[in-house]
Amino acid sequence: MNQPNKGFSIREMIESNKQKKYSTTNVFDKVMPFLLFLSAFVSVVTTIGIALTLGFELFKFFERVPVREFLGSTEWYPLSADPRFGVWALVAGTLKIAVIAMVVAVPLGLASAIYLSEYASERARTILKPILEVLAGVPTIVFGFFALSFVTPILQSLIPGLKIYNALSPGIVVGIMIIPMIASISEDAMSAVPKKIRDGALGLGATRLEVAIKIVMPAALSGIIASIVLAMSRAIGETMIVTIAGGSQPNFEFNPLNAIQTMTAYIVQIAKGDAGYGTIEYYSIYAVGALLFIFTLVMNLFANWMTRRFREEY
Repeated sequence: MNQPNKGFSIREMIESNKQKKYSTTNVFDKVMPFLLFLSAFVSVVTTIGIALTLGFELFKFFERVPVREFLGSTEWYPLSADPRFGVWALVAGTLKIAVIAMVVAVPLGLASAIYLSEYASERARTILKPILEVLAGVPTIVFGFFALSFVTPILQSLIPGLKIYNALSPGIVVGIMIIPMIASISEDAMSAVPKKIRDGALGLGATRLEVAIKIVMPAALSGIIASIVLAMSRAIGETMIVTIAGGSQPNFEFNPLNAIQTMTAYIVQIAKGDAGYGTIEYYSIYAVGALLFIFTLVMNLFANWMTRRFREEY
């Protein structure tokens, strides 16, 4: 049991505690949980608001277009005299961009992560990693013009018959754009692997490359997979690059040399004013947006599951 301080009466101690109760530190401790709760509450309410907005507008679209046509057809001509709403033409364009981007980004991103984690000196890592992450801060519209005016002419000189608007050029540039995401997250996961594991493998005669490939990467697999899945979600949701360099021709085919239209590019086209408010074409962007929302949600849930499934704790 606490004894009263020598020289203070009980009444003086009660008055002193009352003053401490209303001190700045005490008020700050009481207010901070409320502010933190408010921040989390705003995020949750925003997510619910987005879902409800999509749901209400989606209902108006499916009042006029059967679900079986939206999900069972491959022809997407919403602005024609005989409109068609088969969303798979847009999904095919989106997947082409995502696949090409991942083919570019995964090997380059992982190679960068391995170098930064296993080979670079502390000074080199301090310089190179921020420079690499600057790439992630370049506006996507700049990447779009880079794809159209620089990458596409180079590809046309190498691939005869390549159209000015195609899937290959924006796919490559989207891959370049997401390299920092894969490299940075994977490098963080690799750096978290304890040094004693590396020392043990080196002590048994393994080379540095063998340690990186056979020891460090499997130990950091959860972080690496999470980086790849998050980067793929970013590639699926990319808008400006594919709008500028991909064209606007929704076709259900997988030739990367032809023009395409992705889900996000279609939303931009309609949102710019190609269809009036309240028309069926206007409501179609909510249907496409809802499908894109589901895609990215599934990808993020998959990333979270993979992270928990392969998490290593030391």
